[in-house]
This record gives sequence, structure tokens and C-alpha cells, in this order.
Amino acid sequence: MEPRRALIEAAFADRNQLAAAAEAVRSVIADLDCGALRVAEPDGEGGWTVHAWVKQAVLLYFGICEMQTLEVGPFEYHDKIPTKTDLAAQGVRVVPPGVARYGSHLQPGVVLMPGYVNIGAWVGQGTMVDTWATVGSCAQIGAGVHLSGGVGIGGVLEPPAAAPVIIEDGAFIGSRSIVVEGVRVGAEAVLGANVVLTASTPIIDVTGPQERVLKGVVPPRAVVVPGTRPKAFPAGTYHLPCALIIGERKASTDRKTSLNSALRDFGVAV
Repeated sequence: MEPRRALIEAAFADRNQLAAAAEAVRSVIADLDCGALRVAEPDGEGGWTVHAWVKQAVLLYFGICEMQTLEVGPFEYHDKIPTKTDLAAQGVRVVPPGVARYGSHLQPGVVLMPGYVNIGAWVGQGTMVDTWATVGSCAQIGAGVHLSGGVGIGGVLEPPAAAPVIIEDGAFIGSRSIVVEGVRVGAEAVLGANVVLTASTPIIDVTGPQERVLKGVVPPRAVVVPGTRPKAFPAGTYHLPCALIIGERKASTDRKTSLNSALRDFGVAV
């Protein structure tokens, strides 16, 4: 076991040991910031491995940091954690007033419009985080992803062993969509505008003769739109939100610049 891990796990179980683990905690956050560590990573077999002790370090970090006034150009903040620095050297573009918090990692070619990336998050090479899109704590965003305007990617810090939200390589998340509670969106999948995915949201494949209901996972290359399904209650029948898999992304829409066509093929707005 890595020595830092033993210190962090002990301090997480007993906060009286936090002072002894403080340097280990700081070094983990520094490694998250530069990309040497990740909260979760592909296991090579199609799944993901969550490093609970790294998430524990993030939680402990809040306990060892003090509030401070931060000045960034004309902007002033009052917080415990600074913003990322040396963006030019990292090959990252951040458009004011976009903010990436220290302890998040943005790979070269990332474009962050006036949105937000929280601590522990990983954003892959060439991904676009569009205006007012947010990437929550520990979320894992792949390479070549497009998070459209107003997209909300939820953070999952507790419990530490819980999987974060994962958006795999090449996915396109339509405007005002919300993905939370550890939902995983497969590689090159497409979510239409206003799709809301929680751990309990039915994701219904309607492409075959019978529906197939999934929860928590969008298959790779699936094209997904918002839907509703009826549910009977004592007071009557009401329509509750769901998501509908209406097709599969075609080879002709593999390029990010053609993703609008991936939805137009099915008569769906972005």
C-alpha cells in the first residue's frame, strides 16, 4: 500500500490524526491537479476503478485549508481553495470568467468557456466545456467530449467508494442536460437537450420490438432523448421523466463538428 494512502485512510477514520496526514493530503491534491493521480480510471476491461482513498484526501483537504481572499484580475473570491494556474503552459484555454479549481485536471486542448470545473475532476484532451456548463467534484470527462451550454455534471464526493459521474471519450451532452449520482455515459453517446439522468432514471431502449430498461448507464454510441412514462398512483396516472434510447450514432457523425446531425437523423433538437 502506498504510504500516503495509509496515512489518509487513518486520518479519515480518526480526525485526530489529520495533522499527521496533512502533508500526504496536500501531495495527493497536487497530484490530482497535475494529472499524476485520478479519482477513478478505466480498468482496461470496460469498467472503471474508483480510488476511495483519493476521494478521502479531497474531503480531508477542506479540513486543513483556511479561508482566504483570492484576487484574479478584477475578480475577488473568498474560499479555501485557489483556482488553477499556469494554464498556458498546460495548453488549456479558459475564457473569463470560467473557473477551474485547484485539484482538478484539464488536459491539453481543453476549452473552458465561462463554466466551472470542481476539485478532483478530470477533463480529457480536446474537450469543450461550454458556457455555464459545470463539472462537479471528481467527475471524469473523457477526451473529445462536448458539454453544451448549461450542462450540469454532478459531483460525487461521498461516500468515498461511490463511483463519480463518468462521461467517456467522444460523447456529446446536449444543452441543459443533467447527469448526476454516478451515472456513466458511454463513449461517443449523444444526449439530446434537457436529458436528465440520475441513478434511478429509467433509460429505455425503444429501438427493438420490446423495450429494454437500463439504469445508471448509457451504452456507447447510443442516441438519447428526454421522455416520459405513465405511472399509476392512488390519485391517478401521471407521467414521470425517463430517457429514451432512440438509435445509435452513425459513422457519418463521428466528428464533433457533425454531432448536430447525429440528432437530426432522428428528428431531435440539440
